Amino acid sequence: MATEQEIRVSLDGVLVPGIMRSLIKMNLVSNAGITDGRADITLSSTALAPEIQEMLKESIHSTISKLDGVKEVNTSFIEGKPNDLNRIKSVIAVMSGKGGVGKSLVASLVAVSLNRQGLDLGILDADITGPSIPKMFGISGRPFGSDTGIMPVPSRSGIEVMSINLLLPGEDEAVIWRGPLIGKTITQFWEDVLWGQLDCLLIDLPPGTADAPLTVLQSLPVSGIIIVFTPQDLTNMVVRKAVNMARKMDKPILGVVENMSYLYIPEIDKKMEIFGRSRGEEMAKAAAAPLLAKLPIDPDLARLCDEGNIERYDSDIMKTLGKEISTALAVPD
Repeated sequence: MATEQEIRVSLDGVLVPGIMRSLIKMNLVSNAGITDGRADITLSSTALAPEIQEMLKESIHSTISKLDGVKEVNTSFIEGKPNDLNRIKSVIAVMSGKGGVGKSLVASLVAVSLNRQGLDLGILDADITGPSIPKMFGISGRPFGSDTGIMPVPSRSGIEVMSINLLLPGEDEAVIWRGPLIGKTITQFWEDVLWGQLDCLLIDLPPGTADAPLTVLQSLPVSGIIIVFTPQDLTNMVVRKAVNMARKMDKPILGVVENMSYLYIPEIDKKMEIFGRSRGEEMAKAAAAPLLAKLPIDPDLARLCDEGNIERYDSDIMKTLGKEISTALAVPD
């Protein structure tokens, strides 16, 4: 006779259409049990349109009816809110004191590197007026859902993504909003999106220390912050601003990342510091946090981002970055 545990294991193989994560991973299974050969399964209807619910009923019946001793399968739905179902172990905000330093790139690379370690990842693109995450991942599909919530859009490797660009009529559409509306949208991306069970949710913050970053750090349970910078002289000041904001908000800094640190020329086996000498160690000391990585100027990486194929990027720096982040989060390899 099948047990409740066996039923739940089987339900972990039933994928939610459109997002291709299991009912268990999306935390949609409210109850599962079996009595006298009848399997009773209760799901949350959160973000599930009626037609999706029917598809899931059929998939569940087909899967569970194969278990030993199951003669009947009954699936029912109850209402629920995304924020009540989401189970996210760590929330990491990626921020910078100024724009143009590659903050979104770093957030994407961190997500890819952790995903390759087998962790379940999501990216909340909080840069409402300058969203670039979907472009780098080659995501063009629109989110689906219902009046009870919305599902994120999965990347090719299964990283969940939510960005304002996925909701606009076209990716070139400008978002001309004032601060309060931007802050409200970021909050909705947290409360109204069904993220399910994630090991880590990365939040790509807009640059600076104004309304939007403040909304995230005040309203969301941020576990830690990664600060991104480049080697220019101006960096010292803007990094310290970001560090001071993090400290005032009582949020730990997991580490700093220096982007565009150098250009490696393999023909002469030399690293050229195009934007000046590296300030990685200096900024790590200022932040009292580890230097997670010095990212080079890499034409291959730039090309893959333009093509929407950032998940194909591979280099030694990716392995190092993933290990450093895992250490900072105390996540086992």
